[in-house]
Amino acid sequence: MPARFPMHAVLPFVLTVALPNGMALAQQPPPAPTETVNVRAISLDEAIAFARAYQPEMRAALSRIAAQKAAADVQRGQWLPTVGVTAQLFGATANNTTGTYVSPGSFMDLPRIGGTRVVSSGTMRPYASTIVAGGLTQELFDFGRIAAQAAALDALVDVERQRERATTLEVTFDVEEAFFAVLAAKAIQKASDDAFERSRVHRDLAKAGVTAGLRSPIDLTRAEADLARFDIGRIRARGGLSTAQTTLAAAVGVDEPALDAAGAPSAPPDMPVLEAAISQASARDPRILAAIAELRAEEARTRAIGAELRPDFGLTATLSGRAGGAPPSGNGIPADHNGWVPDVPNWDIGVVFSWPLFDGTNLARRDASRAREQVRRDEVTLVRHEHTARIRLAYTAVNVARTALPGLQRSVDAAHANYAQAEARFRSGLGTSVELADAEALRADAEILLALGNFDLARTRANFGRTIAEGL
Repeated sequence: MPARFPMHAVLPFVLTVALPNGMALAQQPPPAPTETVNVRAISLDEAIAFARAYQPEMRAALSRIAAQKAAADVQRGQWLPTVGVTAQLFGATANNTTGTYVSPGSFMDLPRIGGTRVVSSGTMRPYASTIVAGGLTQELFDFGRIAAQAAALDALVDVERQRERATTLEVTFDVEEAFFAVLAAKAIQKASDDAFERSRVHRDLAKAGVTAGLRSPIDLTRAEADLARFDIGRIRARGGLSTAQTTLAAAVGVDEPALDAAGAPSAPPDMPVLEAAISQASARDPRILAAIAELRAEEARTRAIGAELRPDFGLTATLSGRAGGAPPSGNGIPADHNGWVPDVPNWDIGVVFSWPLFDGTNLARRDASRAREQVRRDEVTLVRHEHTARIRLAYTAVNVARTALPGLQRSVDAAHANYAQAEARFRSGLGTSVELADAEALRADAEILLALGNFDLARTRANFGRTIAEGL
């Protein structure tokens, strides 16, 4: 399978937003803000439908299925007749033969006809010899050999189908993750913009207070520093949104450089209980089914190798004209005095029976294929074991994210209340700019963490759906 592009780079870009209280998770310089006015918005359902139909990874998976189907038809082509023609001209010695020719290949069985005089010792004198022929061969009965070979390749078609279904799950998850990242980035940008606007208002209040002589100049310098800090956070939030929109466009597979998320996605179905989820995945997950299909394909390959030792009946027919310039074995002269014109007609039709009774190489190949069957069985067990572990981890991650969300909401409510009190104290002259800045940072932090918490829940729920093959 070809390597997949890592779409999961979305989350780090979202997390690199500089939190207002200095809790920046990245120290890189902020990206330049990107204008998003012309970015087309798309709903989650539309994005998934488009990606499943046109995403390059999906198209490549479908092409692999078509290619494997074509490969399987190659074996069935053995039932079609083989027709060919040949024309040959030789100048050669003729010791005990008047017709000299080579086998034209697999498309024709050309019988030898002719005989020259028998001499005690040969001669090096050359004679002309010509032949023009057309031939046909046709499989009559193969005792199931071709069917076994075709079945082995048909089994590989099923492997590719399961891989295509696995690709569908991966592409769907990439789109969902990128879509949720855009929503989270937009929430973070809003929190950053709001924090900047509030900080600007506070700066203006501090400036007015200093001008009126009601506040110390340190309040103004602190407000200016806070405004610059929130401005950096706002710039980084815009860069995070631009990155998320670019990743969404790549995940969907559109030619546009960026896509925006339109509307809130519909709520996912309730999660089944863990054991039911594991049982459901075992029955329909394409990764498990692909491993089973590979085992079936290896078993079919073993049978196809063994079938190569079965008998075979074939039809052969040839129409030819030939002539040789060498003297015949009895009296008379050659039909053509010089052998240049192939004017002696012949035809033949026959049934050829062949049976390779023993082939040590074939038996060794069959034994090697049987050994690979055991490898495939062990791989099925391994895939089931690893997949069960992934389901358990995904299930736990959803529960953790869901449990944390109420606490994040309470944190936002408390931060809003704290900010309202700090702002009221600052406006009345009782509070300081330091107290207000701390309250502002606490509020912005809480709002951003709530946005990331919502993203984490949406992402882990989508990942759980991927592990149990939800939607297939």
